[in-house]
Amino acid sequence: MTDKKLKLPEAGQWPDRLVVPALIAGAVLSTVGFLMAFFYVAPVGGAAVNGAELIGDVMVSQKMLLSQKIFYFHMPVAITSFLALGFGCYYAVRFLMTKNQRFDTCSRICLEIALLFVVLTMITGEMWTRFEWGVWWSWEPRLTTYLILMLIVIAYFVLRSSVDEPERRATFAAVVAIIATIDVPICFMITRLIPSSIHPVVLREGGMSPEMGLCVGLCALGMLLVGFALYRARFNQVRLTQRVEALKETVDDER
Repeated sequence: MTDKKLKLPEAGQWPDRLVVPALIAGAVLSTVGFLMAFFYVAPVGGAAVNGAELIGDVMVSQKMLLSQKIFYFHMPVAITSFLALGFGCYYAVRFLMTKNQRFDTCSRICLEIALLFVVLTMITGEMWTRFEWGVWWSWEPRLTTYLILMLIVIAYFVLRSSVDEPERRATFAAVVAIIATIDVPICFMITRLIPSSIHPVVLREGGMSPEMGLCVGLCALGMLLVGFALYRARFNQVRLTQRVEALKETVDDER
């Protein structure tokens, strides 16, 4: 038997007790927000164009469309993806500073949650584009920068599966996580730098009524709570797996 004190990855921390309440609250708030989008918030015009405009080789004009309701799901999942990437970057920096594998685990799980919400953002964005503009894709500035963001996040996981040595894998992945996060403010600011009819600067131009703002706020809060619950549940599952692996290695060493 070894006299060395056994160090196991921690598990069962106090935030884990918030997983179920956060998930329930997030689901309720999101559902209330979506119901408000259809039954409380008045329909608005489609993305503003001056008469008619050529989008993806198709001439379109402003219309009153039900597809605008996708906005109340699209914007909250995009906000959640940005915040997940931000926390992933924070933990990536902490790992590079300390080489503590716990921070690599936190960063990886944040990127997993970010990928889920990035894909949801792309799907809802494409639905909105298709129903409102009549095309599935347009090389519009924010669509393009967000596509780049999604590809970087996918590359993060491809890289992790390609490197076997744990510390090198974690180091390379941390750098990619930071690069992905650098694209976040670019995605957010691009419509301010390059005006777009598809993505107007809603907040700065006062494009949302108080009713719309309340609806978006409820949906965003709900999605953030769901994202938090998914992060903590996944973190707890990964750390428990790591504890089991550490115990197995200890038993094998003592035989």
